Amino acid sequence: MTSSMRDIAGSFVAARQEARALPDFPGQIPADLATSYRIQDTAIELWPDQVVGWKIGKVPPHLVEGLGEERVAGPVFAHNLWLARAGEEVAFPVFENGFAAVEAEYVFRIGLDAPANKTEWTRDDVAALIGAMHAGVETAGSPLATINDLGSTVVACDFGNNYGLILGPEVADWRAKLDAGLSCETFIEDKSVGKGVASTDPLDALVFLASHLGKRGRPLKAGQYITTGAVTGVHDIRIGQHSRVSFNGSGDILCTAVKAVANGRSL
Repeated sequence: MTSSMRDIAGSFVAARQEARALPDFPGQIPADLATSYRIQDTAIELWPDQVVGWKIGKVPPHLVEGLGEERVAGPVFAHNLWLARAGEEVAFPVFENGFAAVEAEYVFRIGLDAPANKTEWTRDDVAALIGAMHAGVETAGSPLATINDLGSTVVACDFGNNYGLILGPEVADWRAKLDAGLSCETFIEDKSVGKGVASTDPLDALVFLASHLGKRGRPLKAGQYITTGAVTGVHDIRIGQHSRVSFNGSGDILCTAVKAVANGRSL
């Protein structure tokens, strides 16, 4: 890895640790995702926390052909994994002058370790690894406000634009419900900002991730949580705003965005 790529990883890690916004991308923007994931791997090694899961996001359609991928991945760390409780708000940190959003997700809990050398997967293969499905909210976030505008190679550099996961209730009989279509709706300040239905997409997302992580030498592990895609969209949120995500038949998740502080969760 060149010094430039190490510097990019270090800049993102330092900005996150200091809860400090970045005015621009800290270096030359990678031309391909392979380079971005090398930067991400370095940042993971620099980050003083354990990976407890992975987020999966979509590559914008106009970038898919050039990048050769439809999805992008990033780690979820233990420090920013919260359990939602009925009727209680979860306070989650956001970077002042950075990027912040809430995303309604259906989340797989991995029940079995994936084989270390397996890189080709099918829906049936990944379904056999799943221990449970949960409702959840990904708290997307980055010190770089323009992260999504700059494209998926930038998103991949900075932990996939992830800053946490709020884990909600388990979805009973998830396979049958997924086949029928699982719906949810996101509200910010009591205003509906998006509705959506998940069907085959979560399993397709997990097929991508299992293959992707196998190739990176980071196979899926039992106990990890996997966010499978923003069902209702990516919804920007500001410090002080409240959100409610309603999962049809699986309860609500309540949360509020608060200011991140250096080496801590929030203020």
